Amino acid sequence: MPDDAPEVSRARAQAEMWFDPVCPWAWMTSRWLMEVEQARPVDVTWSVMSLSVLNQGRDLDPHYQALMDAAWAPVRVLTAARAAHGDAVLKPLYDALGERIHHQGRKDYGHIIAEALAEAGLPAELAAAADSESYDEALRASHQRAIDLVGDEVGTPVISVEGVAFFGPVVSPSPKGEAAGRLWDGCVLVAGTPGFYELKRTRTTGPIFDQEG
Repeated sequence: MPDDAPEVSRARAQAEMWFDPVCPWAWMTSRWLMEVEQARPVDVTWSVMSLSVLNQGRDLDPHYQALMDAAWAPVRVLTAARAAHGDAVLKPLYDALGERIHHQGRKDYGHIIAEALAEAGLPAELAAAADSESYDEALRASHQRAIDLVGDEVGTPVISVEGVAFFGPVVSPSPKGEAAGRLWDGCVLVAGTPGFYELKRTRTTGPIFDQEG
């Protein structure tokens, strides 16, 4: 840790991030958390939540509804992979999916899923979960764990650390190095303040992927 870093606990904190692989803002947050793991004594585990579940039954714009209909596929495959092969496969599979969805700007989820499974070293037959409701109960349970921590007025990402949970941060581009660590310190401090609920301003830029490295 750099000499000018703020004083933080030397005990390693355990954090959990819930993501939907189609959400660009969750992708930005996940890249930031990877930097946080290098800048602070934090270990991150990864869990799935679903914008499709969150928005089910809502009156949506037709374009966004089409996105939500398509977004079932990746989260179902992630959930199936976790059920069959354990928590450790989620992050590599998320990375492979996100590279194609966000960096390459692709929406052909069938091909994306097949390629991502191969890259993560997972069986190709897991792709069949994309069109199946077999894992929806487990998906909804994982999603609900996040919602129970922060309420149903937010989306993805959700982060929990040592009893403190919050939505976000929504940030672009993702901070790196000590800047990532300082943002982490601030998020945990603010979210852990009793009675604190919201801090927000209008976004003036979209996700800037090309500065992630």
